[in-house]
Amino acid sequence: MPDISTNKVVRVIFLAREYGPESSQLHNYISNLNDEEAANLVAIMWVGRDSFEPEDWAEALATATTEATAPTENYLSGIPELPDHLEAGLEALGVDVTDAEDHFRDR
Repeated sequence: MPDISTNKVVRVIFLAREYGPESSQLHNYISNLNDEEAANLVAIMWVGRDSFEPEDWAEALATATTEATAPTENYLSGIPELPDHLEAGLEALGVDVTDAEDHFRDR
């Protein structure tokens, strides 16, 4: 299971939807994640776009960790479907985002 707070992933989704995947707001937020959180974010996105199955989570995370050659914020900003892939990844992994979504909507 992902080792990044659901709130952080939902924040990335909201920023990508509100400002776009190439926005400075999203770029800055992702650049402040630690290496472990960044790898988890990439692995969630990969599961969401069907590069890995949910049951292959450990492999997705290991691959995200070992293949991190560019800054994560640069890699993810080039993916127009980023918020959709992240949502699909969380859903596939069985992560309930209701509370996190409510938190951001109430702001």
